[in-house]
Amino acid sequence: TVLESKKRDTFKAVLQALDKEKYVTVLMKNARDQWTLCVSSQIGCAMKCVFCATGTMGLKRNLIADEIIDQYRFWNSFLLARPELAQRISNMVFMGMGEPLANYDAVCQAIQTIIHHTDLGPTRITVSTVGILPQLEKILTDPNWPNARIAISLHSPDEARRKKIVPTTAPHFHEKLSHWANRYHASIGSKRRHITFEYTLIANENDSEELARALGKYIQKIGSSKINVIPLNPVPGKSYTATDQTRIDRFKDILRTYGLTVTQRRTMGNDIAAACGQLVYLT
Repeated sequence: TVLESKKRDTFKAVLQALDKEKYVTVLMKNARDQWTLCVSSQIGCAMKCVFCATGTMGLKRNLIADEIIDQYRFWNSFLLARPELAQRISNMVFMGMGEPLANYDAVCQAIQTIIHHTDLGPTRITVSTVGILPQLEKILTDPNWPNARIAISLHSPDEARRKKIVPTTAPHFHEKLSHWANRYHASIGSKRRHITFEYTLIANENDSEELARALGKYIQKIGSSKINVIPLNPVPGKSYTATDQTRIDRFKDILRTYGLTVTQRRTMGNDIAAACGQLVYLT
């Protein structure tokens, strides 16, 4: 099954594995007029982020490396059959269903295979994680890790508030993450391998000016990092609402006073439930 957004800049596919389980993969037009592939690493997710549809599935199982790579193969075939569309997949992001670092070995193997057999280099591949600390530590010393870009879903600079949004948050998470991030920058990081901190803005939950200032101070101490703010996308059955754009702009302006690079995620495919936080397959 393939769905196409009204703007024809986003496609969503539901793929079926050999065991009949289904998972979602998304193809999005990017600023280069090429395509970014959003891949799933698990069927469902155990992280239970309160605003995310995937978490309502629970975790069914990990995808094996071939099932991750098959998403790339599928979309390449899809584009070849449609010569009127741009033909190159220029970026890959592990931002689909699942927590990539909870499926570390398969994700690592899949990325290595993609790098070896396609024209995608490691800086064109981003692994987005809620921040599983033991696996982040492993990245620092693992010779097999392909040095893809890392994005951390932070969502609050305050640990208690973050735990409400990401219930699996570990004790002393922010302190440990800051320590890890500084070591990452010292050993792996570069201008093209900066850490991106992702921050989904939820109205009246984590979008206050006070939290913007706390976030700015936190990221400023880490350095060499970027903040990507993400407007919340609606999910049926969840009461959380999006922060309005005026408030988003104010949040970004405050962050920039700390000398930080701040971007805003472009919402794509929300009319086909393909946007951030909307990926789910329940039947």
